[in-house]
Amino acid sequence: MPTVAQSTENTDWVSRFADEVIEESERRAPGKATPAATAPVIVVASGLSPSGPIHLGNLREVMTPHLVADEIRRRGHRVRHLISWDDYDRYRKVPAGVAGVDESWAEHIGKPLTSVPAPKGSAHPNWAEHFKAAMIESLAELGVEFDGISQTAQYTSGVYREQVLHAMKHRADIDAILAQYRTKPKPAKKQQQKAVDEAELEAEEGSGAAGEDDGSSGSAGYFPYKPYCGSCEKDLTTVTGYDDDTTELTYTCDACGFSETVRLSEFNRGKLVWKVDWPMRWAYEGVVFEPSGVDHSSPGSSFQVGGQIVGIFGGRQPIGPMYAFVGISGMAKMSSSRGGVPTPGDALKIMEPQILRWLYARRRPNQSFKIAFDQEIQRLYDEWDKLAGKVAAGDSALPGDVAAYTRAVGTAAGELPRTPRPLPYRTLASVADVTAGHQDQALRILSELDPADAPASLDEVRPRYDKAEAWINTYVPADQRTIVRDEPDAELLKSLDEQDQRSLRLLLDGLAGQWSLDGLTHLVYGVPKVQAGFPADATPKELPPEIKTAQRSFFALLYHLLVGRDTGPRLPTLLLAVGQERVRVLLGE
Repeated sequence: MPTVAQSTENTDWVSRFADEVIEESERRAPGKATPAATAPVIVVASGLSPSGPIHLGNLREVMTPHLVADEIRRRGHRVRHLISWDDYDRYRKVPAGVAGVDESWAEHIGKPLTSVPAPKGSAHPNWAEHFKAAMIESLAELGVEFDGISQTAQYTSGVYREQVLHAMKHRADIDAILAQYRTKPKPAKKQQQKAVDEAELEAEEGSGAAGEDDGSSGSAGYFPYKPYCGSCEKDLTTVTGYDDDTTELTYTCDACGFSETVRLSEFNRGKLVWKVDWPMRWAYEGVVFEPSGVDHSSPGSSFQVGGQIVGIFGGRQPIGPMYAFVGISGMAKMSSSRGGVPTPGDALKIMEPQILRWLYARRRPNQSFKIAFDQEIQRLYDEWDKLAGKVAAGDSALPGDVAAYTRAVGTAAGELPRTPRPLPYRTLASVADVTAGHQDQALRILSELDPADAPASLDEVRPRYDKAEAWINTYVPADQRTIVRDEPDAELLKSLDEQDQRSLRLLLDGLAGQWSLDGLTHLVYGVPKVQAGFPADATPKELPPEIKTAQRSFFALLYHLLVGRDTGPRLPTLLLAVGQERVRVLLGE
């Protein structure tokens, strides 16, 4: 696929970051950051902790570097997107709202996430793998190419042994850096932007204090390493001694009282504390680009401190743009530790992957935005379809909008699968609502939208139809669902005045000749115009304001007669869904 920047004159944020990352790679390896098979691989990174459901806020941690990596790849450079699964983090607390989990899981607090049982009924071997699996499935649907790294595997196999020993040898230097922030007043707590990162959450909550955030410090000195207990597996341990020459480390467990002395040069059951672990990984992997939440960029935060500690490991701090909050329409701020928050998988049940990619691509990382699970999703789809039309026309969309659209519909590897006939989402939702799962009825209605070009099967409007149906069945309250009357409202029909009766007559007389989506749209909007003495095709500029009032009253009457409410799906779609014969009966013919 072509480089997006070539067609957008570098007006989008992704292209600008891609420029910076390529330039930084060149600074790190002068003369080698070129689109050649022998050039060094440019590394971008994300970090996710599978401590609970990985939600849509956390997805920004992945989509930001993904989009940048994809642009770099489009330009012919070799690039690697690492997703570091922080599955060796401690299990902090039992999240609410996770099915199959109760307070008995509290006995596992302090253990690595990979040592905690999966929720009841899960097919996965442990807690971390259970929540990783759902995210991996969603990323595949979104077209995100990445290399996953399990921190449990890295630490327990000894991959980081030299880095751990190096950190312990230079613990005084690390302690001196951290001491610069321990004496400073704790900043006002900001809205948590990366709640899934439980290690970081603990670090920020305890910033400046001895303990979990930056290592243990006591009579034996400061240590940036935390062993997991050899008896109870928890990290409620205190290092009481360390010998640099022999690497003998002694610790005691505050939870169970167990104590032992091990050789750190052979010991793999522990990890560096977060504020040391993160910069160590930057250096080890050669990360050039990694975003972080707003909280990571506050004074004394992990990103700021890591920028100094990374030098101890011989590395450089990556370009680290701050990303802002992602919200949900009608819902409070997301927190994975509490559970019950929408995940990428939840979003992909009701929207196509292109739409979800677009939401992250069209906003700069430092701009917050919301993802719609309510009625707003219909407006969102209208906006998307309008943009698609402009892009197809080739001359009316802004360059930045074209760039976001291009990044949404595909990657350097090719376009994502799409709905062959993308009918309006609100139309599909209305059809799914009225037909209540009857696919033959749904196909009948869709065929009558445009009889001259009717779909041969529902497969032509999938997966969009399935997404709209899932939204109707999952997120539309029961009292807002459309239930067509079984019998005419005789009492209401009897009470109608002469003007209302005439309006129904005009509609009924026009049904047969206007039985299509466009025809019925013209008809239902035209009846009040004709009654007022204007042509049915008169434009709003040619009509007095009271016509709009008359249209609203006419629409409300039709809704009451058809579904017993003031509102409902768009009337042309509803009429098609009900069927001409039944419409005539319900309108009193």
